[in-house]
Formats: sequence, structure tokens, C-alpha cells
Amino acid sequence: MRSNKVFKTLDEQIDILRSKGLTINDEEKAKDILLKENYFFISGYRHLFMKSYNDGKFLAGTTFDELYAVFQFDRQVRNIMFKHILVVENNLKSLISYVLSKKYGFHEKDYLNINNFTQDPMKVRQVHDVIDKMRRQIRVNGKQHSATNHYLSNYGYIPLWISVKVLSFGIVSELYSILKEEEQEEISDIYKVDIVSLGIYLSILSNYRNLCAHEDILYDHRTQRSIPDTKYHYQLDIEKNEDDEYIYGKNDLFSVIIILRQMLTEEQFRNLVYEIGYEIDVLDGKVNVLPLNQLLNKISFPNNWRDILDIY
Repeated sequence: MRSNKVFKTLDEQIDILRSKGLTINDEEKAKDILLKENYFFISGYRHLFMKSYNDGKFLAGTTFDELYAVFQFDRQVRNIMFKHILVVENNLKSLISYVLSKKYGFHEKDYLNINNFTQDPMKVRQVHDVIDKMRRQIRVNGKQHSATNHYLSNYGYIPLWISVKVLSFGIVSELYSILKEEEQEEISDIYKVDIVSLGIYLSILSNYRNLCAHEDILYDHRTQRSIPDTKYHYQLDIEKNEDDEYIYGKNDLFSVIIILRQMLTEEQFRNLVYEIGYEIDVLDGKVNVLPLNQLLNKISFPNNWRDILDIY
């Protein structure tokens, strides 16, 4: 039976880190960081520097500053990914509201009509569930949004191009999954991807968006779903495992990079790569105990990841 976790003072937290082989040169600075940032979250990055996952000891020479540098790197990348995922989220909401409003009308009773969605018998329950969630979010979140309040007060209804603003990305992702095939195709064609792939992309983006919004650890996160193999995997010559599956870019942070390569404009994506590249360069300058290629691989990036810019 595992022992219960108990409160540890800052001195005890320092002692624990040192007992695991971490070098702490400025104890007062480390205490201040632990107090403000939370020991639990900072120690969540320790696996990057461990001799092995089961060993529990830091690589010889690992410093607290290096551990904190990875924490800061993850935060910066999280902020970068978040703002670019928000661009995709806004684009998708605009596209879906346009496609549905054009075909089915702009009153809630029109665009939320159950007949507007897939008639697949296997998805009947899902259709009802998604529509119920949409009604609930529009009712609850709409009261806190000036635009929805404006339409309700002045017109007595909320058009879809307004109501999508108060829907979560998760709900919008589910909404795409219950659209009729012709609507799914109209949207997926804009991104030049197939219907199924786009559905997987939206599910993964929604998952990572929530991680970013709640400041969860990003670098080693893995999603349950994996994206299909793409030309980016092939042309970057990403290594495969013994099962002939790519080891990067399937259900990890680099898979999000591949998704955004296809869903952002050229300029937007180039900015994303430059921003993340800058943070990687900063991290490389702060971490001496690990070479850059090992750092990249541990955050699921192939060594030549920036070459994705040259693949069209």
C-alpha cells in the first residue's frame, strides 16, 4: 500500500530534490521558485533528466536551474500553441456556422433541428447528446456574452454565427462529427484533408487546447487517438519502431505541429515554427546536461523538425 502524501516545507522539498541528485546552487532562489510555481508542477519535469524512469535519480550534474528552464520552456510553448490553436478554433466555428446557416437557416429551431445532422443509426444517441450540450452551453454561457445578450434582447433568437462564440472547442469538434457527409466534406475540403482525418485532428486539438488553457504539462502528453500517417512523416523520414509505426508525430506534441501545418496559413505556421524554434534555442542555451537532439526527442520532436516548413 502506498503511503499518503503529506505536506512538505520548502526546506524538505529542497532536501528531497538534493537526495535525488539535483544540484541546487542558490537555495533561496530555488525556494522562492518552489513557493510561487509549486513543487509538484516543477518536479513533473524531472523525467527529462532521470537516469531511467524507474531509477528516480537525476543525471550527474543536473541543476535546479536546468529543471526550471524546462518548466519555463513548457510554459512558453504552451502559450504559443494555445494562441495558434485558438486561431484554428475561430476559423472552424466560422466555417461551421456559415455552412449550416447557409443551408438550414439562422434561427435556433432551424440550425439545431435534428434532421440537419447525420442519419446514421449508430450515431442517433450522439446527435441528441451533442445538440443537448449545445443548447445547454448557449443557455448558460450566452448570458455572460454581450453579443448573445444583444441578439436575445433585440431579436429574440441567437444566430449560429453568434452562438458558436460561446461553444467550447470540444463541442464544436463533436458538432463536426455529427454533420452530414456533404457538410463535412465542404469543410474538410477547405483544409485539403479527408473527412476522417479532420475529425481526428479536431479531437486532438481540442485535447491540447484544454491542456494549454489549464497549464497542464505539455511536453510528454499523449492522446488516445493518433493521426493518420502523412507526407510530413514520410518526407521528414521520421524513425519507426519495431511495429513499423512512426515514433514521433502521431499522438504527441509534434502531431499537433503536423495538424497546424495543414490548418493554419503559410504565414501563421511559419510564425509558429519561428516562435517554438526560438524557445528551443533558449532551452538549449540553458541545459548543459543533455544535448539538443536528446531534448528534442524527449519532447517528441524529430531532429529535423523545422524542415516541415519546406514540405508542400
